[in-house]
Parts: sequence; structure tokens; C-alpha cells
Amino acid sequence: MKKEEDTVSRIFDIEMEDLDDQFRSMGKMVARTIDKSVVGFMAHDTKTAEEIIDRDHEINEREAAIEKKTFEMIALYQPVTTDLREVVTILKAVSVLERMGDYARDIAYSTIRIHHRENGDRRMPEIERKISEMGLMATRTFDEILDAYVSDSIDDAQKVADHSEEVSRLSATIRKDILTSMKGDVDTIDAGADYLVVVGYLKRTADHATDIAEWLVYKRSGKIVELNPGSSSFI
Repeated sequence: MKKEEDTVSRIFDIEMEDLDDQFRSMGKMVARTIDKSVVGFMAHDTKTAEEIIDRDHEINEREAAIEKKTFEMIALYQPVTTDLREVVTILKAVSVLERMGDYARDIAYSTIRIHHRENGDRRMPEIERKISEMGLMATRTFDEILDAYVSDSIDDAQKVADHSEEVSRLSATIRKDILTSMKGDVDTIDAGADYLVVVGYLKRTADHATDIAEWLVYKRSGKIVELNPGSSSFI
């Protein structure tokens, strides 16, 4: 009986390693997509935007495959305690990755929308510079959460949450600047509206990196925590 249990445990560990690999691979795909969406928006690159939109289904398919695998593992191995937390963490985190992919797609839609608008070339260079800075910070936060997943470190997870807060503060500053510009020049209202949308998506991206960090804490400790109390991914 003990020998059979050891065999099942080894098989579970192998399956878990494969699941980890799938999650990290999807994470890298989402990271590249977010980065491309921000760069494309800043460059007014509709070709890149269309490519992101066309390939959004690939991220959705990755999510579906990983979810299917997690449910199969729960049904087959009936994991408990630490093993169960590992599977649940991936199940929760992969849905967050998919939402981040959706934000990249929606930024791509904004790129196309503002390009085709009659006064689409009425941009705000200084605002765009700040959005670019925010984009770099958001993607850095996302890269850090993937690293934290590999290191399996609560300290690394907390650092991700701290950097997410920095993105939130920059978001508030940029939103204020955009609204001020829109009030002062009606020709920037349409572009400004899209800037606000993009800033919102980037903030949510960083907020969701914190969501994954919280699940990593759960995996390591079994505790449900809120690393950035009071922060909302919807503002």
C-alpha cells in the first residue's frame, strides 16, 4: 500500500511540474502580448494591434487547457493540503492571466479606434510619454510575478504588490493630467478618452499581478491575504 502511495505521489509531482510549465509558458505569452499592445499603442501601430486581436484566442485556448488539466488532477489524485493548494493556485491564477490578455487585446482595440478617428492625430505627447512609462512599470510587475511564481517566495510576492502600488499612484497622476488637458483643449477629448481607457487597463494589469501574488502566499502558507488593502482593479 505504501509503495502504491509513493508511486501515485511521484506521478502527481510529474503532472504538477508539467502544469507549472504550462502556466509559465502562458504567462510569458501574456507578458509579450501586453508589451506589444503598449508599444503598438504608443507607435500608433494598427498592424500590431490587429495581430494581437487576431491571436487573442490562443491565450483563451491556453487557459482552457490548463483549467481542464487542473480539474483532471483534482478528480484523479484527490490532492489534499499542500498539493491541493498548488493546484488551486494555478486554477485561480490562470484565469487572472486570461483577463490580462483581454486587457492587451482591448488596448489594441483602442489603438485602432483612435487611428481611424477624424482627429485621431490630435495626440498629447507628454501624456503618451507617461503612459509609456506606466506601461513599462506594469509589464515589469508582471515579469516579477512570473519570477515570484518560480522562486515560490512570499517575500517576492510582497515586492510585486509593492510595485503594483507604484503603478496605481502613477495611474492617478496620469488620469488627473489627462482630464486637465481634455478640459483645456476640446480637440483632445476623443484621444484623451482612449488614454484613460489604456491607463485603466494598465492599472488593472498591475493589480492582477497582485492577485496572483496573493494566491502564491496562499500556496505557501494556506492563508488568504490581501496584500494591497483598499486597492481596486476597477479604478
